[in-house]
Amino acid sequence: MPRNFNKYQYETSPRKLEPEYTPIKNPYKTKKTTARKTKKTSNNKRAKQLKKQQNQAVKYLLIGFAIVFGICYRNSQIDENFAKVQDLKQEVADVEKQNAQLEISIENGLNLNNLEQEAKEKLGMQKLNSKQTIYITLPKSDYIEPAAEDVIIEDKEAGIKGIINTIANIFK
Repeated sequence: MPRNFNKYQYETSPRKLEPEYTPIKNPYKTKKTTARKTKKTSNNKRAKQLKKQQNQAVKYLLIGFAIVFGICYRNSQIDENFAKVQDLKQEVADVEKQNAQLEISIENGLNLNNLEQEAKEKLGMQKLNSKQTIYITLPKSDYIEPAAEDVIIEDKEAGIKGIINTIANIFK
């Protein structure tokens, strides 16, 4: 309502003064009663339940992170081992290649011409002359002599009897 101070008022009742502002009431404020204490306890229970749920959520998140970390760690270990295996396979392939090359070079080196040339150059060897050759004649008789001792072949029964005899001799 607008204020009109200049106008004349015909009534006998005094004019009501309006405050310059109207206080705003808090719609969420409750009155103090004994029932409020029960609300506080229920609010405390609710807060505890909320906190418990939050703690459980944090626990589950930590467990989930631990599982994911374990899986990632295991995968990294598998990758490292796979890389090691691949490196070792590569080394084996290189060594096998070197072995094959060495075998080829050895086979080429075993040539009679190469052997003869190395014997002449490195060792100073020469081919035999007819004067250096000596021929011997061997009689055609057999040089193998029979064994002087008789070999005794024991069969299985003799082995068992021998064991029984040795046990019997022990108890005598």
